[in-house]
Amino acid sequence: MEISLLTFLNAVRPETLPMNTESLSRRTLIAGAASVAAAAAAPGALAAQQERVIRKGRIRQSVCQWCYGRIPLEELAAASRAMGLESIEILGPEAFPTLQKHGLSCAMTNSHGITKGINDPANHEACLEAITAAIDATAAAGFPNVITFSGNREGMPDSEGLENCVTALKQVTGHAEQKGVTICMELLNSKVNHADYMADNMSWLVELVDRVASDRFKILYDIYHAQVMEGDVIRTIRDHHEHIGHYHTAGNPGRNELDEDQELYYPAIMRAILETGYTGIVGQEFIPKGEDKLAALAHGVGVCDV
Repeated sequence: MEISLLTFLNAVRPETLPMNTESLSRRTLIAGAASVAAAAAAPGALAAQQERVIRKGRIRQSVCQWCYGRIPLEELAAASRAMGLESIEILGPEAFPTLQKHGLSCAMTNSHGITKGINDPANHEACLEAITAAIDATAAAGFPNVITFSGNREGMPDSEGLENCVTALKQVTGHAEQKGVTICMELLNSKVNHADYMADNMSWLVELVDRVASDRFKILYDIYHAQVMEGDVIRTIRDHHEHIGHYHTAGNPGRNELDEDQELYYPAIMRAILETGYTGIVGQEFIPKGEDKLAALAHGVGVCDV
C-alpha cells in the first residue's frame, strides 16, 4: 500500500504540522510509513493505535462529537482518551456512561435548540425546562457546563431580546449556582452559518453577562464564529476573559482543520487564553474535510498544545 508523506505526517505526528519535512530522517519516514500502512490495513485500527498527542497539557482539550458523527461514540471516546483529551462535548446525559467508561467528561452539555431560544418569552418554558434538566444531569455527573442559545431575531430588536434573555436566565441561574454548574451562551455568526441569530457579537453578550450578574452564567466564545463576525480575537479574549466560560475552535474560512489554509493562528490564541489564567477546557469544533477524521483531530489538538 502506498502511503503519502502528508498522510504519514497527519496520522503519525500531527502535533508537529506545519513543519519542514526535510528535517525528517529516512529511518523516521520508513518507520512511520510502516505504522500508517499497518493502521490503514484494518478498519478502526487508527483509533486503537492512536498515540498521545497532548504533551504539554497546559491547554485542557475536548472535542465536539457532532463533527465526527460517523464515528461511533465508543470509538471516538477511545481515540480521544488516547490522544490526551479530557472530554467529548455537545452531548446529552444518555452519552455520559460511555464517556465515564473511558475516563472522559462532557465539558458542555446540550439543552435546547439554536433558533428558538430564550430571547423570546414564548420559548421560555420549554427552554428553561431543558436547561434545568441539563443542569441536574450535569451536576450529578460532576461535569461543568450547560449550553444555551439566544435564538433568532425574527424581527425582534436586540435590546428587547436582551431584556428577555435576562428575565429567563435570572429564573435559572440560582439553580445553577446551587448545583455548581455554569450556563454558557454561545456566540454564533449570523453571516455564514446561523442567519438571524441574535447573540452574534461580544458587546451584546458582555452586557447580558453583566446584567444577569451570576458567576454561573458566562459566554461560550467560539473563535471561528467570532472571527467571521468581528475578528480581533486575541484582544477580545484579553479584554473580556472574565465574561468567558468556555472556548471552541475551528479554522476560518470553512470551519475546517486548524491548518495552514486558514487565517487564524491558534498557537498565539491559545497562549493568549493561558495568559488570562483560564483553567477550563477548549473544545475542538472544526469539521474535518479529509477521510481520516481522527488524524485531523490529532493535528488540531497538537496545534493547540502550546
